[in-house]
Amino acid sequence: MILYIKYNELIFIIFFFNLKNNYQSFFERVMMKQNLITLTITILTFIVLQSCSTVPLTGRSQLNMIPSSEMLSMSFQQYDQFLKENKLSTNQTEVNLVKNTGVKIQHAVERYMKENNLSDRLNGYKWEFNLVKDDQVNAWCMPGGKVVVYTGILPVTKDEAGLAVVMGHEIAHAIAEHGNERMSQQLLQQAGAVGLMVAMKEEPAQTQALWLSVYGVGTTVGIMLPYSRTQESEADHLGLIFMAMAGYDPHAAPEFWKRMAASKQGGQPPEFLSTHPSDQTRINDITSWIPEAMKYYKK
Repeated sequence: MILYIKYNELIFIIFFFNLKNNYQSFFERVMMKQNLITLTITILTFIVLQSCSTVPLTGRSQLNMIPSSEMLSMSFQQYDQFLKENKLSTNQTEVNLVKNTGVKIQHAVERYMKENNLSDRLNGYKWEFNLVKDDQVNAWCMPGGKVVVYTGILPVTKDEAGLAVVMGHEIAHAIAEHGNERMSQQLLQQAGAVGLMVAMKEEPAQTQALWLSVYGVGTTVGIMLPYSRTQESEADHLGLIFMAMAGYDPHAAPEFWKRMAASKQGGQPPEFLSTHPSDQTRINDITSWIPEAMKYYKK
């Protein structure tokens, strides 16, 4: 049998097959893109589910994407580096005040976590309390219980109870893993979920700068990332419980924040206020929690 195909028909057949191939290639690309989107969503969902934790006391769910072991490793490294580059106070009375207050709050934290079946969250902690000779009105706590108090904040704390307010608050930030939460949010914005761990390993300078800004380590970075209102409120609430369990009267807390608010009038706000704004709302909230905290207060 002889098959005759006219020229126009041949052109049509060739066009048809080209069109079919092009559409097939197009649909394959669409399917590949959809598969990639589906895979990305699946990975993101898995990471979010694996990274969710709950803040003690408040019960708020939070996203902490960085492993605890990684946070502790960075903390110990950066803390040691900070101590090498900054001068420790030689005023033994003040040094002992900071260390003794810190140890009391440490024991209160350990007791609180044990009573609430959360002791595993303190695994790997290596508590340390140091007073740095610096006029900055500041203090902070890194993961693992690494605390620094600046001599500049002592006139505002006024006494041991006032110091307990500050240290309880800063330690509460660490217990609530607010630093991990903020770093996760910042790194996620910069690198995306899939590239998060890659960014941490391949861009150590950027990660270190972010770490220092998250934990407010003085003027090393030049800018500090403020805690959110929710995180600040949680640290106030938890810190109040911790100081009460350590034997400090919770009524000292609103009085400290009043002094802190007064210290910013007529000049440059203290470093501490750049990340811990003091206002009447905060003072009112703390005052409202005092009856609860008094149940933990042991004279």
